[in-house]
Amino acid sequence: VGGPSWTVRLGRRDSTTASPSLADRDLPRTTAALGDLIDLFSRKGLSERDMVALSGSHTLGQARCVTFRGRLYDNSSDIDAGFASTRKRNCPAAPGNGNNNLAPLDLVTPNSFDNNYFRNLIQRRGLLQSDQVLFSGQSTDSIVTEYSRNPSLFSSDFAAAMLRMGDIEPLTGSQGEIRRICSVVN
Repeated sequence: VGGPSWTVRLGRRDSTTASPSLADRDLPRTTAALGDLIDLFSRKGLSERDMVALSGSHTLGQARCVTFRGRLYDNSSDIDAGFASTRKRNCPAAPGNGNNNLAPLDLVTPNSFDNNYFRNLIQRRGLLQSDQVLFSGQSTDSIVTEYSRNPSLFSSDFAAAMLRMGDIEPLTGSQGEIRRICSVVN
């Protein structure tokens, strides 16, 4: 898989409970417009550059058909016709059919953490609308172009953005706990 590495700061307090509704509230929607994405990340203290770098994590992973069907069939000019045709083979137009069928977010190098995600966006091959809006004639186009040309810059910016994301709304005082094992409540 590869990709950047960074030193995780120790001592962060984690919640002892999980809240799906709170988690969902702060997750970007797959159909979000660029302005909505910028606002969402900005409310958490993250910049446009952080947002684009973190979106580069979509160089790995898959999406369910139900999350990108509309993008394939809305006859939009912001999607490469050949790419849409390939994705349609596994994502039928009729709602309910194939909703859970998966497609890689990066069709070219789906198992490598690299900067190909950004090249895909420039070629209008972003699977999710919320990915493609990062390269759509708006304020983030230049960042996407930079990352498509400079994998080292993408890697270093991604690692820095991950550290900043880890500092969002930390619990303090007696809130939560510092875990002995990250994946298990003490």
